[in-house]
Formats: sequence, C-alpha cells, structure tokens
Amino acid sequence: MIELTPEQRRALRAAAHHLHPVVTIAGKGLTAGVLAEIDHSLKAHELIKVKLQGIERDDREALLTEICDQLECAPVQHIGNTLILWREKPEELPTAAPKKRGAKPQTKKQAAAALERRRRARH
Repeated sequence: MIELTPEQRRALRAAAHHLHPVVTIAGKGLTAGVLAEIDHSLKAHELIKVKLQGIERDDREALLTEICDQLECAPVQHIGNTLILWREKPEELPTAAPKKRGAKPQTKKQAAAALERRRRARH
C-alpha cells in the first residue's frame, strides 16, 4: 500500500471532487473481475472513485485495505459509500515509430487498389 502525505492526500481529494465512480462493487463483493477493472482504471486514470452498494459499514474499511494491498495503490479517501484510490501511472515503454505514409496514388486504378487493401486489412 502506498502512503501519502497529508498535502498529497488533500490535493488528490480536490482533484477527485468532480470525478464520477468508474467501478461499482455490489452484492458479489470484491471478485477477480472487479479487481481487474479497478486495476485497468488506475492504469488509465491514476485517480478513480469506486462506488460501494450493499456493503456493510464495518466491511468498507476492510475492503479498502484489501484493494490497496492487492493493487498497490493509495487510499485517498473513504467517505460514505465512495472510495477514492490513487496509483501513479506506470511509465509506458517507447512504441515503434509511426508508419510513414507513402505517396498518394496517381491514377484511379492505384487509388482503388489502395482502398481495397485498407478495407481488407480492417476485416
């Protein structure tokens, strides 16, 4: 679990104020699919809200701790039925250089052939 300073926590709470929950944990609790979705959302957004439905008050704090331990994220805030989680985005590996586009076809026949190749590549 990542530990945050009070200043970091305050800034993250302010940044999360306008966010909507991206994951909901309901009747079945914390399943592998829910954990995978939280992990995916943290990779994409860093800061997320998780909505809890039908989870008893005593179990919410334990659920927050379990999520943070398994996904190595920081608990920013737990207020009512909403959890706010943060994890820094992993550094992305450099991707291959974008493909250079060739010269535009010069005849109608060449243009039709290029269009056909693109259509086949998509399907």
